Amino acid sequence: MRGDIVDKGAFQLLRNKNIIAILDGDRSFGEYKNSNDAFGFVSKIRIAMPYLSGQDICNLSTLFGLPATYSSSGGALSRWLYFDNLLAFCIKENKISNLLVYLFAKDKFALSLRDLGPNAQDKAYENIIQKILEEINSYLKYSGNELCLVGEKYYLKKIDLDISVATPAAKVIDRAYIKSLSERASIDIDEGNYDSAITKSRTILEETFCFVIEKKGEVPCVRGDINKLYTQVKNLYDMHGDKNLDKRINMLLSGLEKIISAIAEMRNNHSDSHGVGSKRIDIFDYHARLFVNSSVVMSDFILSIYLNSIKIT
Repeated sequence: MRGDIVDKGAFQLLRNKNIIAILDGDRSFGEYKNSNDAFGFVSKIRIAMPYLSGQDICNLSTLFGLPATYSSSGGALSRWLYFDNLLAFCIKENKISNLLVYLFAKDKFALSLRDLGPNAQDKAYENIIQKILEEINSYLKYSGNELCLVGEKYYLKKIDLDISVATPAAKVIDRAYIKSLSERASIDIDEGNYDSAITKSRTILEETFCFVIEKKGEVPCVRGDINKLYTQVKNLYDMHGDKNLDKRINMLLSGLEKIISAIAEMRNNHSDSHGVGSKRIDIFDYHARLFVNSSVVMSDFILSIYLNSIKIT
């Protein structure tokens, strides 16, 4: 991603007292309920960031390079001031994304998720983080900005600006991997987390495209732009329309290209990587399933072309 596409100074907006109250665990937003227990037991988990005491914030400040000492006997700053000082320091030192990654890391929620199984923990964690980001972005929207996770970093960007970073390609993309990711997306749909399912649809396509491109000894042209990646795949594997093919096959290939464009556009306007924007539209479970199933079909088709090219050579 170009270094000038996001204004680093915009991170100063996070120093809002209401946002700090979210980040330090003071504010909660109801409960996440998990009812997948075999005995019908419903787990209720507080939707909030882990609570940070004054000592916790001072320890965190010291960890990130800003020495801070907390005194419970008097003379100490308030918790929000300690946290505000930490934010200001990390913004100045260009460590703010690292701080956010640290704060939002799954292991920081281990205590609240301890009673759930591994799969249930993943679902609960994703839902909690999504809700917290939505709440933070509710304070940022009037400035025209939003906080979002792209790749493994947090960015504060203009709401209508689409950003992308290099997506690490899986070592091996095969039908088992595609099936595994699609199953996780289906679980998201069952849980009502359609945004996450749509993002996984895009990931299935992007990782498949990058994989077959790299197998040709080439570097993916623009990770994050699946339309351009697909064009590169078409050129490398000579997938341009053949007049000698049955017209129905060419019609089908044309339809598959429309699938790619639709999934790419839906991610830009309605995915969990962009928080809550003014242009979000409501979708239903059957829409989300259409996106997931379409991405699986397309990815399997591209993978088959790659495997066939190996047999030929």
